[in-house]
Amino acid sequence: MAQVFQQRLSGYILDVAPHISRRSLAIVPERLKMSLISQILNLVLAEQIKSGDRLFLRDKSVGICVDDIDLQFQVSGNDKLQALPMSKPNVIFSANVPELLLVAAGKEDPDTLFFQRKLRIEGDTELGLEVKNILLSIELDALPMPVRLTVCKLASMLQALIQGSETK
Repeated sequence: MAQVFQQRLSGYILDVAPHISRRSLAIVPERLKMSLISQILNLVLAEQIKSGDRLFLRDKSVGICVDDIDLQFQVSGNDKLQALPMSKPNVIFSANVPELLLVAAGKEDPDTLFFQRKLRIEGDTELGLEVKNILLSIELDALPMPVRLTVCKLASMLQALIQGSETK
């Protein structure tokens, strides 16, 4: 009985969380969202930016669609990484929060997700592969402690919820 309750509760949380997040994000002004995303990207990718890895983005942009929370933006990298409202990026990555979070925490392989059709790449695939390789080069241990702890804790909670909803 307890196992059935846990399974239903885990499934409920996984179903409801994106709806709550989507509604919350909808009331945040676009300019504020883009500013926060830009700051986070520049913080998380500081090492890659310093080493010049983002130079291949010069005059190009990468679109990110987080489908389950209806968040879309594109990133350009001329002087520093800047998030902008989606217009016409050269390549678009699309996935849901769970998959992106598990990739960020190093608990899921993006290639596996791609072949399972949980991560989609459309447009300039060569640019998409370069972006994927740079994202994979991020050392979780090199991230600021609050970011690292948040990603790891969220990924662990997510894995527990997914396992709880799949337990029979």
